[in-house]
Amino acid sequence: MKILPGLILASLFALPAWYFGGLIPLAGGPILALFGGMVLSFFFPALVQGERAAVFGPGLRTCSKKVLQIAIVLIGFGMNLSYINALGAPVLLVLGLNALAVFLCARAAGAKLKPQKRTLIAVGTAICGGSAIAAAAPVIRASDEDVAQALSTVFLFNLAAVFVFPLLGRLLSLGDLAFGVWAGLGINDTSSVVAAASAWSNAAGNDSALSMAILVKLIRTLMILPVTAALALYHSRGRKGEGGSFRFTAVFPWFILFFGATVTINTLEWVGEPYRTVLVQGGRFFICMAMAAIGLNSRVKELLKSGLGPLALGGLLWFLIAGLSLAALRYITL
Repeated sequence: MKILPGLILASLFALPAWYFGGLIPLAGGPILALFGGMVLSFFFPALVQGERAAVFGPGLRTCSKKVLQIAIVLIGFGMNLSYINALGAPVLLVLGLNALAVFLCARAAGAKLKPQKRTLIAVGTAICGGSAIAAAAPVIRASDEDVAQALSTVFLFNLAAVFVFPLLGRLLSLGDLAFGVWAGLGINDTSSVVAAASAWSNAAGNDSALSMAILVKLIRTLMILPVTAALALYHSRGRKGEGGSFRFTAVFPWFILFFGATVTINTLEWVGEPYRTVLVQGGRFFICMAMAAIGLNSRVKELLKSGLGPLALGGLLWFLIAGLSLAALRYITL
């Protein structure tokens, strides 16, 4: 099989990244796999580029596309629609308005950036970091370079949020529940939400902030489904003008529907806990494989030449969602 060498290579990177990502949740397996692949691609390009590309290329491309889609479907077994009922309508409204503001700002402020790149940075900021980027990438036909740069940008501000949010929360004299809501609304990635809220809860001597932050973040993560579906519809409209015959069924990312099905199955508790855990862990491992493949396929020198535009956009969107979420606390009853 032509794809086997590339699959094996990606697996070799994914396995340690998946393992150590559990020990270092702030970084996470996908980020470790991505950076590991990028380092190898930068220092030893002959291993995965040039003539070797014919050996590893098919499997790496399969990982970054098909395996990634399978991973997103499996991750659905870790989500539950009942989370939505646990918080009131104001939180849901804020989530929707935050996402809308981020996308509008990204479109205006990132007009000079490649559309796929600014969309991925917006998705990662508005929803849940790496998982949202992974889900949106195949929908908008983003390149591996776009994914790598978006992940790196979002990760940088995830790291900053872990230290900045607790400090600002103390300066603003936020209560435990208020900080938990703010962290869940304003920090991108789940691991960073947990890290920031854990630091707060440890200092407060209770788990109120941590529990609230996780609950809000889980609801926010569920936005992956409607947002990716909306992106699919929007980009399919754009492809109507590409000429030739157009069929919506040919361009629609059907894995989104399977993702919705796995979320529904988990909500109805049709799969037992031991099996659900295995499926979710399998999805996380496949994401590590996909990120390793993207890192190996990336051209790091070309990424560095793209300038500070993506970083500036990521910072602007991060400040925007953090500020809007903080302002919204006065309208949320805790």
